[in-house]
Amino acid sequence: MLVVQDLTFRIAGRTLLEEASVVIPTGAKAGFVGRNGTGKTTLFKLVTGEWAAESGSISFPKAAKIGQVAQEAPGSAISLLDFVLAADKERASLLAEAETATDPTRIGEIHTRLADIGAHSAEARAATILSGLGFSHEAQARPCSDFSGGWRMRVALAAVLFSEPDLLLLDEPTNYLDLEGTLWLEDYVRRYPHTVVVISHDRDLLNAAVDMIVHLDHGKLVAYRGGYDGFERQRREKMILTQKMKEKVDAQRAHMQAFIDRFKAKATKARQAQSRMKALAKLQPIAAMTDDAALPLSFPQPIAKLSPPILALDDVSVGYDPAKPILRKITMRIDVEDRIALLGSNGNGKSTFAKLIAEKLAPFSGRVARANKLSIAYFAQHQLDELRPAESPFQHVQRLVPDQPEARTRSRVAQMGLPTSRMDTPARDLSGGEKARLLLGLATFAGPNLMILDEPTNHLDIDSREALVQAINEYEGAVILISHDRHLVEATADRLMVVGEGTVKEFDGDLEDYRRLVLEGASGAKGGDKGNTDDGRLSALDRRRAAAALREQLAPLRKRIKDAESRIEKLQKEIARLDGDLADPDLFTRDAAKGTRLMKTRSDAERALAETEDLWLTLSAEHEEAERAALDG
Repeated sequence: MLVVQDLTFRIAGRTLLEEASVVIPTGAKAGFVGRNGTGKTTLFKLVTGEWAAESGSISFPKAAKIGQVAQEAPGSAISLLDFVLAADKERASLLAEAETATDPTRIGEIHTRLADIGAHSAEARAATILSGLGFSHEAQARPCSDFSGGWRMRVALAAVLFSEPDLLLLDEPTNYLDLEGTLWLEDYVRRYPHTVVVISHDRDLLNAAVDMIVHLDHGKLVAYRGGYDGFERQRREKMILTQKMKEKVDAQRAHMQAFIDRFKAKATKARQAQSRMKALAKLQPIAAMTDDAALPLSFPQPIAKLSPPILALDDVSVGYDPAKPILRKITMRIDVEDRIALLGSNGNGKSTFAKLIAEKLAPFSGRVARANKLSIAYFAQHQLDELRPAESPFQHVQRLVPDQPEARTRSRVAQMGLPTSRMDTPARDLSGGEKARLLLGLATFAGPNLMILDEPTNHLDIDSREALVQAINEYEGAVILISHDRHLVEATADRLMVVGEGTVKEFDGDLEDYRRLVLEGASGAKGGDKGNTDDGRLSALDRRRAAAALREQLAPLRKRIKDAESRIEKLQKEIARLDGDLADPDLFTRDAAKGTRLMKTRSDAERALAETEDLWLTLSAEHEEAERAALDG
């Protein structure tokens, strides 16, 4: 059990925790949430004893072992497997002692303890963890120094998971993982036999892997039962109840104050006024619960209007060495408003494919046809280092529009989701999330037709991720998305493509289907797609091939459905805008002709909306019937 009692901590004059208290039961899986900069990582440092609190206490069983991912990624010549095995200090110590021990009694004790801690199966367990985090059997035998920083952080994560501490502290563990590694970790945390506290902005992980949420807000810790969706619902309900109580108390206080103001000077009512003053002093006002929502984010709409397809690939091969292409035989097309999510483990070629589309890599063979005037924006996390450290967001944007007035330039910075107070802050002093917003805004500044977003959420908190979802969905161009955040993918993508086995293929199914495939593959339960199964049913590969053929056959019908959906959305926005104009009470007095014209326009829009909705229903029914007929056939 982890008990935080009346904890107060200040840093540089700023209060991060103020008499904060929470109890995390033994064996609980707790998700630790809160806006960036509120003090979540600080609490971890206080729990581990790295920092000392100003007042209050943190307690847990004396014998409990605490584990967290090392801040320094391993870079020695030791193999990945040996590095992970060395994380179990007791096992390593006992094995070393067994080599030199001569006392028969002690030798017996050593081997008994080794058996108790499962030392003989340790290598298999370590290999399983490394495999789940994306390391092949061959990679596990290579030295840590062979791998980049991101992969080394996975090794550090594997080491702490293998050591199996009684209290496992994980601070944004998915930042260095791909979607496949995230899915594996989610399953691992859910089944972990001891207590886990995980700082995360991945709402899917927080829904699937934890059984309680600890919210750090305004220096206080508040625990909620269930996952993230349950936390949001409970907090909303609590805010509504608090607001109602606040309104009731404010009304009582206003009534008492009015009585005091009216009668305190009258001798006959002085005693009653004094009584009301005492009651008013006891009836303290209730502070409103507020949500510091993230500032909205928006992308400029495409300037050039292009005809589909905006890009087509035919039998393309690409890579870094013509003799050893990473990807081969890529044949696909990208249309004007496609939302494509790339799936597949890191190292399979997702970034290579993104660079091919962005014209950062030229194809070795095949044909790439691009629409005339096609504009592409490319965002990748490593580009954060390309910001000019001494320049502010305002100065970065001013470089792109040197002739624009200052007010308009600051308006463009605001569209990136940066507050006025941070517009003149040097880039080196911005938070990771603020840098990501700035870089997203700079990359898409010119109104591209296609955005390529490679892990855009790594430095964004949950509210900022929601703002990103909204911005992508409002953007009218095409999007290629690489992300380990399932919520982002599910909320924005309508095409899933798997990058693996040296090529890029459409995936038939949703993310839940993909999750099952990943977990089955990690557990060894999945043998692979090899044609028909023994009982005569189609394999997953055959089903996907059949679905791909059906998808191609139904593409024109789907296009009409999508066009209808887009038309419905635009008409709904138009009606909402007209309703806003018509809500002006002085409109008909000031300009009766304009009011009449707006009412007619709204009537026409509503009639067009009804007709388009009828068309959408008809087309959708045709699509379902065609799919059903194909499946029956």
